[in-house]
Amino acid sequence: MPTLNIHFESEIMAHLAKASANDTIHLSVSLGGGEEAATPKPVVPRGPLADLMKADLLEAGAVLTFHQPRVDRRGRAVVTGDGQLIVDGHPAPFPSPSKAAAAVTGNPINGWTLWHLEDGQTLDDLRKVLKRKKQK
Repeated sequence: MPTLNIHFESEIMAHLAKASANDTIHLSVSLGGGEEAATPKPVVPRGPLADLMKADLLEAGAVLTFHQPRVDRRGRAVVTGDGQLIVDGHPAPFPSPSKAAAAVTGNPINGWTLWHLEDGQTLDDLRKVLKRKKQK
């Protein structure tokens, strides 16, 4: 019988260990062979979050959340290596913070001011930090 062995880096295992029963875990498996498979291609961030990631202000695996107390709504998303957001309960990643937020709220909404990191900073706060860095 064929066997498939999967190796996860320690950061991924730590992320999986923190996941709750309500979290959606996305795994991608690429099957291939030859020299192409031996040298993985680096993942390059694209899209709206790319500049924040390239400036080391936002990293792949970062967890973003929001809470709207008035309507008792919460959202949780994880930043992918290519700069997309995987939102709990949704099968496909979203290319922008606002599209990810709209998927949770059901309404057009500014995801830059809605999503925040564990330390409370919003994505918009990170954009402001990046803008200040570029001005120096």
